[in-house]
Amino acid sequence: MGVVPARPIYLDHHATTPADPSVVAAMMPYLTEKFGNPSSRQHVFGQEAHAAVEEARAQVAALIGAEPAEIVFTSGATESDNLAIRGAARALAARGRHVVTTAIEHPAVLEPRRTLEKDGFEVTVLGVGAEGVVAPDDVATALRPDTVLVSVMAANNEIGTIQPVAEIGRLCRDRGIVFHSDAVQALGRIPVSVDEWHTDLVSLSAHKMYGPKGVGALYVRRARRPRLRLVPQNEGGGQEKGVRSGTLNVPGIVGFGEAARLATEALAGGESQRIAALRDRLLEGLAARIDGVTVNGSRERRLPGNLHVSIDRAEAETLILSLGGRIAISSGAACAEAGGKGSHVLHALGLPDERIYTALRFGIGRFNDAGEIDAVVDALAQAVSAARSRAAAAPR
Repeated sequence: MGVVPARPIYLDHHATTPADPSVVAAMMPYLTEKFGNPSSRQHVFGQEAHAAVEEARAQVAALIGAEPAEIVFTSGATESDNLAIRGAARALAARGRHVVTTAIEHPAVLEPRRTLEKDGFEVTVLGVGAEGVVAPDDVATALRPDTVLVSVMAANNEIGTIQPVAEIGRLCRDRGIVFHSDAVQALGRIPVSVDEWHTDLVSLSAHKMYGPKGVGALYVRRARRPRLRLVPQNEGGGQEKGVRSGTLNVPGIVGFGEAARLATEALAGGESQRIAALRDRLLEGLAARIDGVTVNGSRERRLPGNLHVSIDRAEAETLILSLGGRIAISSGAACAEAGGKGSHVLHALGLPDERIYTALRFGIGRFNDAGEIDAVVDALAQAVSAARSRAAAAPR
């Protein structure tokens, strides 16, 4: 076992992020004295809750260049993806029943896609190649007269590759096809612009950008002609203009709004560049101390805080266990499909099994520093050396 740091180090920011202290402070009044239901606007309690929700709606909209009225609050990105994909496909079924997506989408997109197939839709699943990036030309080739929806994530949750969503969005706009993008991993880490991306639907989540868990949003373009009217997946009291019924999570929404405000400031203040420098420091340190380190996915089209590598002759799960839980890294996505077959994303890249089962995902975030990066490099270098020595000494 390698030497592990005395203080736990968190490098799993693709799974979730710690809530920023300002987010917690913003939420607290709405868990105590400001407890009103925003739908009960006949009294001051409901009115102040409603006002807080609308302020947060404006903050989230500002982060992606949208109008506040285009933001529909949900319980998280999984619900947003389901509402977007099933809601749009079923709303447009009279026009066509063909959908295009990619092989590296999050399960929250893959599973609704399979549901659509059971309902009689035809789905074209595009490959991404060794770089983990879908080619816009492949999207263009896949489009048909009966294509009604294209869904391509903005940035991958495992390998961090950034997709050419603006080019894909332009293709869809020119053909009148609805374009959805799961932007959960991109939000707050790189600029997100619904107009530059030509998106009609964008899924968002708070807890991947230093906000609370259990709250997300779906951007729905209002200016689209003809107007897209999603088939609701939750039916009930008609909240969120009937698109998503259910009592709003006011504390969570307020926290989401504050997280969006902080992200707007952080992007303008160079946070992404600082995190990218830490990512590069991590890669350089690992490569210098450990032989056989290979980066998975594109090095250029990558989220600032993402590093995904395979380490030759060092099984990932064994390495993670040897760190005693003191360093939070991952051998795959927190939401990966079950079944023990390894990452569907890495399989889509065409990686051999030895690369897949030696793969580690690092997610660097707002509160990490250079000292932590160096400590992780040291601990992993020792853990890899020990694992290889054990393997060499094992009877054959």
